[in-house]
Amino acid sequence: MAKRVGQKIKMTSIDELLGVPTITGCDEIEVARIHPFKDHPFKVLDDDKMHDFVESIMMNGILVPVTVRPLEDGDYEMLSGHRRLFAVNQISLEKIPAIVKEYDDDEAVLAVVDSNLQREEILPSEKAFAYKMKYDAMRRKAGRPSKNNSFQFGRNFQTDIVLADQVGESRVQLHRYLRLVELVPPILDLVDKKALALTTAVEVCFLNHKVQEMIYDYMLENDICKTFQIFAVRDYLKEHDTISKMELIRILNENAPLNENNRFQKITLTKDKLREFFQVFYTKSQMENVLFKLLEDWKKENADTEG
Repeated sequence: MAKRVGQKIKMTSIDELLGVPTITGCDEIEVARIHPFKDHPFKVLDDDKMHDFVESIMMNGILVPVTVRPLEDGDYEMLSGHRRLFAVNQISLEKIPAIVKEYDDDEAVLAVVDSNLQREEILPSEKAFAYKMKYDAMRRKAGRPSKNNSFQFGRNFQTDIVLADQVGESRVQLHRYLRLVELVPPILDLVDKKALALTTAVEVCFLNHKVQEMIYDYMLENDICKTFQIFAVRDYLKEHDTISKMELIRILNENAPLNENNRFQKITLTKDKLREFFQVFYTKSQMENVLFKLLEDWKKENADTEG
């Protein structure tokens, strides 16, 4: 076999052996010049996973560069890498490898959402606001297509069908998430904690924020509402312009599922109902004493009957 004279031998680097990606086409940017994306829909939590991530960066550095876009003042806006940005701030790194992209506002929204939807765990609230941001951006981009626009969509398409296909949701499920952005934050938090069912939360979305807040207060003192309880409230509001807190409690109680845990439900007696039995000079304490005395007598009578 003939010898190969003068051929250079390419040595495998340690990084290649370890599978560390080579970072090309990126810059080292000062961390202080990078700002979070406005209205970023994904939460960055300072939890155990973040602590592990910080330790990994301390040992290995940033293996994947963040993606940013330039701002008019010379700083940068984060597109992909908010968790990495949070982590490097914990250990006071001055610079971070970054890829700079020249994106307009809608292109930036699409980049932010698409890069973060690759995460394994995404909260319902994160999906809701991310899908809404992307849905709105897609509709705007469809209205002004350009020849060299890599984010271009056709004019004659239904945005929700395209988006549902892109994010791997059914069209119905996509619209459920899009509705969640109408929830008051405390109720949306219950959805994230899996305390309130998604389908029930969607029905709550159709109520105004004042009614939503009353429902949240009710759930704090009672059980989490079921879908048919919310249906009952919505049915009431089809015939009435407003609903009082007392009326809301009555409707929710009357439609609450009966089980061993909640069969002794909270009973509400209105002031008008009490005045049918008590004269105006009775105090709250006096009325309670009378009611408890009557209940004690009723209990004794029933005990004697059962015995």
